[in-house]
Amino acid sequence: MYYWILLSLAIVSEIIGTLSMKWASTGNSSSGFILMLVMITLSYIFLSFAIKKIALGVAYALWEGIGILFITLFSVLLFDESLSVLKITGLSVLVLGIVLIKSGTRKPKKAAREVTHAAV
Repeated sequence: MYYWILLSLAIVSEIIGTLSMKWASTGNSSSGFILMLVMITLSYIFLSFAIKKIALGVAYALWEGIGILFITLFSVLLFDESLSVLKITGLSVLVLGIVLIKSGTRKPKKAAREVTHAAV
């Protein structure tokens, strides 16, 4: 559970960091760039700890996929960006892909690991 919390923190940090890029590009202060740097750095740090127990493919797919989904939705809400039928279709396929990747990942059974260690 701890590693899933770290992955969630990585996703939230990525979303905030990426959205702050837009904020930084429209503002006159450097606060947005500093926030972006801190949040993107934290995102990678949290992700690197999360992959200690979560499969890399699953963690990365969730990190990037959920991040893209929420970044797109927040961009529509906060920055008045458009959301076309094609974008909605792409996001739907993205979510389906994440579900398939997550559901296709199985944990190895403990008994199989113990037999392998005993044979060595």
